[in-house]
Amino acid sequence: MPKAASKARQIITGIDTSGAHPVEYRFAHAKKGNRHLTVVFANLAAPDDYGWSTGTLDDLRSNILWIRDRFDGGLTYYLCREMDFSVERSVIDLITKVVSALGLTPNDVTLWGSSKGASAALWFGLRYGFRNIVACVPQFRIGTFVREVYPKVGRSMLGEGLPEENARVLDAILPDLLRAGASPEANIYLVSSPQDEQYRDQVEPFLDLLRRYPHFNYIHSESPFVREHNQVTLRNVPPLLGIAYLLVEGITPRLGVTRHGYEEPDRDTSAIDGFLGATAKVKEGAAFRPPVVTVPAAGGRLPPTDTPFRGTAPGAVRVSLWEKGKFLASPPVAADGTWSWAPSKPWAEGEHRVKIFAVDGAGFHSATTEVRFTATRDAAPGTPPPDGPGPAAQAAWPAAPVLRPPVVSLPAAHQQVAGTAVVFRGIAPGAVQVRFRGNGALLGMNGVRPDGTWSWEPGLPWPEGPHLVEAVAVDADGVESVPVQVPFAVAPTAAPAGSFTPRY
Repeated sequence: MPKAASKARQIITGIDTSGAHPVEYRFAHAKKGNRHLTVVFANLAAPDDYGWSTGTLDDLRSNILWIRDRFDGGLTYYLCREMDFSVERSVIDLITKVVSALGLTPNDVTLWGSSKGASAALWFGLRYGFRNIVACVPQFRIGTFVREVYPKVGRSMLGEGLPEENARVLDAILPDLLRAGASPEANIYLVSSPQDEQYRDQVEPFLDLLRRYPHFNYIHSESPFVREHNQVTLRNVPPLLGIAYLLVEGITPRLGVTRHGYEEPDRDTSAIDGFLGATAKVKEGAAFRPPVVTVPAAGGRLPPTDTPFRGTAPGAVRVSLWEKGKFLASPPVAADGTWSWAPSKPWAEGEHRVKIFAVDGAGFHSATTEVRFTATRDAAPGTPPPDGPGPAAQAAWPAAPVLRPPVVSLPAAHQQVAGTAVVFRGIAPGAVQVRFRGNGALLGMNGVRPDGTWSWEPGLPWPEGPHLVEAVAVDADGVESVPVQVPFAVAPTAAPAGSFTPRY
């Protein structure tokens, strides 16, 4: 399996409220003064609506701007809410401000995305003249897609009733941009596959329009291990990252070396630092206090399998829990200000420091509360303290998971897998997503189909020998089920996985 980056990027969170819609973002400074910006758009199953945010881009040397697709509670393709395109204006205003604060030009920017994010990368890249676009399995007929496949997203974008005339408007925006020859000098890198169920309707009819662009590059993935839409991205992570690294270094793969070593390590960063400070998400002062944790007590000793969290966060809509920079959960806050969360797996024995902040309806964060406790098997099960949470929280003690864990039908427990390209399949009724972890790290995730079935392929070969993967189901509120362990082994005679076929 792919190794995590040796050093995770320091992530700065912010929210730009200058436009019609607040735009939430995450930002990472470039390494060693690299003079490039990568803007990342989210796909439909992105964690917390931020795309490629699980460490995949940690080794990228450029500045990175992740933009969240969550506006008034709905997904928008970064374009519109109920056909109000002020969402698009708010997003491009944020991108423009970051480009300007970094002292860059549109030629120094790469727009990056897969699926929904790929459509956004193409739209913003071509419409606003950004030089580099990396798009994996986009949808070109956006209106029809959200109307027929994701009606919840369709209602967010098209309005109630999913009007057909509104769908036709969204269907036309990308094809019309291509027919007009917008941004003819753009370097476009498109990844798709005939095995993608969306290919025939959403990609193939528009390839001739893209071929008019002199710097259009097409990676046509024909791996036998690609069987559906989400697997095209997973299978092509290495070439996608390779393209990104080359663009960051000033190398355009199709044209050869155009510029290399584009670095200014001593460059003045006061402009971007000022922008990040001015748009910081954290609200200081008494107006929005950090959450109060009533359970567990600070400094307490708790059993690894009995450590539910309880507390209050008046004025917040949710709280967010983290440990050592890793996201744990984001449970909602009830109307009376109480919140609760139960871990889906045991804590490792030893000391833990969990950081918790509250989030209000506009997306702003409170200051952070830190809870220190020790997980040890000789501790007695925790009980609510005398001055603990209010009646609403006590009534829910202890929290019991209501979402059933996923059923994994493939691979079977302790199965010897003859091949390094391992496909996971199963069912998860009531869930919208299944997540996969190994050694405590997130390996990947995939959506659940309307009939409850799901499948996931990591996209990279597994080493020979035994493996243990944990799978959890996730509901629409982000609550996880208890984990299911999937032990299996890759046989020593395993053959290498299939590869993609690049066509430039």
